[in-house]
This record gives sequence, structure tokens and C-alpha cells, in this order.
Amino acid sequence: MLAKPQIEHELLDRLIGNWTVESECQMAADKPLEKSEYKATCRSIGGLWVVLESKGEMPEQGPWSSIMTLGYDPKKSQYVGTFVASVMPHLWLYQGTVSESRTKLTLDTEGPRCDQDGMARYQDMIQFIDDDSWVLSSQILNDDGKWHAFMSGRHTRIK
Repeated sequence: MLAKPQIEHELLDRLIGNWTVESECQMAADKPLEKSEYKATCRSIGGLWVVLESKGEMPEQGPWSSIMTLGYDPKKSQYVGTFVASVMPHLWLYQGTVSESRTKLTLDTEGPRCDQDGMARYQDMIQFIDDDSWVLSSQILNDDGKWHAFMSGRHTRIK
């Protein structure tokens, strides 16, 4: 089974490169807004997958790292991927779609609630700004049926 990249895979090529990230995170309304900067590197695996590796430091917890994989499954007609991080034991599985304008990739997943009391639906969204910047944001579906945005990271290409 030798697969060849399709037009859907080309969208992911926009993530390839070295990035500086300015991030903001607020896990709950009663929690303080945390700002941080970190580095990310994204590479292609055969034009079918991209691997985004990020590394940073949390003020009170120390160093962290994460790996996101993304690809496109033509049989499912959707984007697929995974996310793991050194600060959590959960393997996040993505299924996603791209906007009609091909500027926003929405990745649906499920994982532990922030309070560790059961599971919740999440979305990670990649919004392409231009060739040298994009934003990764995350939101959780609350019990009231409303999405709560809690993280945003602006990626700027290192030239």
C-alpha cells in the first residue's frame, strides 16, 4: 500500500518549519491568565503526515514537551492525528475537518476534564494567518453546552 499525498495533505505542509510561539492559557474564569513563550518544530513524514514537536517551560512546573501528529485519511474524508505531552498521561485522538476557505482546521477530541472528574469534548483549532504565522487554540465543551476557549498560541516562523 503505497499512498501518495493528496491536495488535503498540502494544507498540513503550511505547518512545516521552526516556530516561536506566544501562548496564553486560562483554564477557568477564576484562574489567572498565564502567558508563556516556547519553540516548536514541524516536519513532514513522506508528505502524508506532519509531526509538530513543542518544548517550553512552565513557571512552577518546569520543562515540558509535546508531540502532535496530523494527516489526512482519504477513506474517512477527514483529518486525523494524535497529541501527547510530558505533563499528562492521556493520548488525545483527533478527527477533523477544514473550513471551506481552507484557512481553519478544526480537530475534535475527547479527554479528561480539567478537574479530572470524567471526560469532556475538546476542540483544537489551527487558524492559518499567512505563510509565516498561524494560531493553535483550544476549547472545551462545558456542562452548559457552551464552548470555553482556554488556550491560544500564535506561531511565528523563525527565519
